[in-house]
Amino acid sequence: MFTRRAQFVVLTLATFISLPVVGHSADAPNGRIEISGDYRYASHEFEPKDRARDLACREAWRQAVINSPLYKDQTAAIVDSPILRDLAYSLAANQVQDGQIVEQTEKGRLITCRVKGYLPTEDSVRVIRTQLAGGPPPSDAIDQNRVLKIVAVREEGPNLLAIQYQALKRLDWLSTNYDGGLRESADIMVDFYDAQGFLIKTERFPARLTPNGSDVMNPGAEGVLKVTRPTIAKTYRVWLVK
Repeated sequence: MFTRRAQFVVLTLATFISLPVVGHSADAPNGRIEISGDYRYASHEFEPKDRARDLACREAWRQAVINSPLYKDQTAAIVDSPILRDLAYSLAANQVQDGQIVEQTEKGRLITCRVKGYLPTEDSVRVIRTQLAGGPPPSDAIDQNRVLKIVAVREEGPNLLAIQYQALKRLDWLSTNYDGGLRESADIMVDFYDAQGFLIKTERFPARLTPNGSDVMNPGAEGVLKVTRPTIAKTYRVWLVK
């Protein structure tokens, strides 16, 4: 009786040990780590819902990246918040694989987005180290898409930004409604962040007309956009929809 019981215990333990451990792990077997994040965005009264939803999910992806162990380990010694923010946006836009929106809800003007996806470990580490080390030789543009180029951004006084831009195509045939899609856009986007790095608001500025507003811009033509920065905003990001 004792022998049979001992055999049962040994077999049971062996079976238990051979079972896989089931639990949450950020590591995937193919050299990727799983990331997830969520963000709640309070849209403005007249802000289009589709744009607000896109902004909420864009920030959710940034949160997913910056909260990942990979990102934290590689950027632990960096304190420059604008660099880290741009790096997180770059990883979210270019490195995330199999990304999906898990949940998206609306309660009045409060929009919540929850996302999950994967970051390829080796490629993400290489991108982070390259960008933190200075990256490839910079171009003469701060940001660029197929139709516009941001040439320079200057601070004129404590609460005023001057954004110099250039048209790369004639802009009379473009639709400028920003709906969060990745398509050609002749709009300049400006994000404003508070001292903790949280998004305060995003503003959109059509840039298809000449500075005097009399005609659409031709290729090579330049303009300057003056933007008022909110008093509580500590940092900002000027970008174009790709």
